[in-house]
Amino acid sequence: MKISLVLATLGRDLELLDLLKSLVFQSYRDFELIVIDQNRDGKIDAILQSFTQCLRIRHVKVDFTGNARARDYGIALARGQIVAFPDDDCVYDKNVLARVVAEFDKRPRLAILVVGSYDFSDSRFSIGVNSRKAGYFSRLNMMGVEFTQFFALDRLDRRQFYLDHDFGIGSKYSGAEGFELLYRLLRSGNRAFYTPGIKIYHANKDHYSLGTARMLKYSTGIGAYIRKFANQRDLFIGYYILRKMLVAPVLKMLLAALTFNSAKLAYSFYNLIGIWRGFLAYGRGEANFKA
Repeated sequence: MKISLVLATLGRDLELLDLLKSLVFQSYRDFELIVIDQNRDGKIDAILQSFTQCLRIRHVKVDFTGNARARDYGIALARGQIVAFPDDDCVYDKNVLARVVAEFDKRPRLAILVVGSYDFSDSRFSIGVNSRKAGYFSRLNMMGVEFTQFFALDRLDRRQFYLDHDFGIGSKYSGAEGFELLYRLLRSGNRAFYTPGIKIYHANKDHYSLGTARMLKYSTGIGAYIRKFANQRDLFIGYYILRKMLVAPVLKMLLAALTFNSAKLAYSFYNLIGIWRGFLAYGRGEANFKA
């Protein structure tokens, strides 16, 4: 199976260099890298040029910004049977692509494979939803994050395989574009499997020590995608309204208060505020939460 890695990038260069180095050492070689370059200053031109002898790179410069829009643009250019969306600041373990193909070969009905996100450690998880246990999952227990998701195009409901341009960095609601896509695909009946044994490394940027502003910004996307499906009268989304908008944030704040952790308390509070902000704003023309 050929794999198409669709990479949307803006503003990063050294981090991108680390990703490219990890792709050079992949044990599986039947893949292409489609770079949707939103930079206006040519800052990554020389970096990509230096890898053209060892990687199949398609460098596409665009005059728009927005992570979801850029990834959608890349989907249309993809020639692979499997599509993935690496972040420009993640790093692949050397056997990621080989093991991804092996999982799809082993499970003929599998449409979506989600792998583990690790904080540059073989045991410490990073951002997204992770577990020590592998298994199939549904829309009620979605796993991973957008850069850990792999999609087998010939096994998907292709009508649902697109990114909603309202979500993600550079869009109306920062964040949650991966969860919005995943929920929509699972709702259409596509089968999904999670395994922590396949490892992609990414710094943990969701930790509360990084500040409340980041949480406030990115949590709006969570509230907005919940509201999107609530507006469609999707009964299953009620679970996320209860969990993400009420129970989990309140329990986290209570625990932080009991342990006198003021930083974590503030972080959890702004998480709750951001989710409700996105939920209440979704669909209103004046709402704008661009990164």
